[in-house]
Amino acid sequence: MIRVATLNILFFTVLFFSGWNFISAQESTPDTRGYTVSVGDQAPTFSIVLDNGDTVQTKDLLGKVVMLQFTASWCGVCRKEMPFIENEIWQIHKNKDFIIIGVDRDEPLEKVLQLKEQTEVTYPIGLDPDADIFGLFANKKSGVTRNVIIDKEGKIIMLTRLFNQNEFSEMKEVIYKALEQDIRKP
Repeated sequence: MIRVATLNILFFTVLFFSGWNFISAQESTPDTRGYTVSVGDQAPTFSIVLDNGDTVQTKDLLGKVVMLQFTASWCGVCRKEMPFIENEIWQIHKNKDFIIIGVDRDEPLEKVLQLKEQTEVTYPIGLDPDADIFGLFANKKSGVTRNVIIDKEGKIIMLTRLFNQNEFSEMKEVIYKALEQDIRKP
């Protein structure tokens, strides 16, 4: 009888810890697009040095709708998307409670400045040495050409991957709606 009880306790202990490990593994496993965060999550905390030398921290972004545009100079799809971001999002919303930060993966400032000049974007691009900021949002083995939209309260409201015109149009609508929301509390 004691032996059966001991086996039952052992069985449930193993079952409990196996289930816990499964849940923990799911939380850090990338989705099919390589993201390790989800819509509805609070955006991870980070600090980034922009191409003009300014440093931006997550706390500086509260109260603004934020678009993180993960990019690199060697990424052809990024280069294709960047003028659309500049003209259809940044130029329209830049004087509102909105910021785009290009997050350039693993490249020095000189490359970032060349990328801005070649793509004719005016929004800030920050440096992401060792892809540490990228790694807060996606598996480091995943590719760039992805956008993360964060609402005024710091929650992720949209994740995109690659450049798809339908998804891009949806992203513009999500940004517009987020800008219309007022976070002031009574």
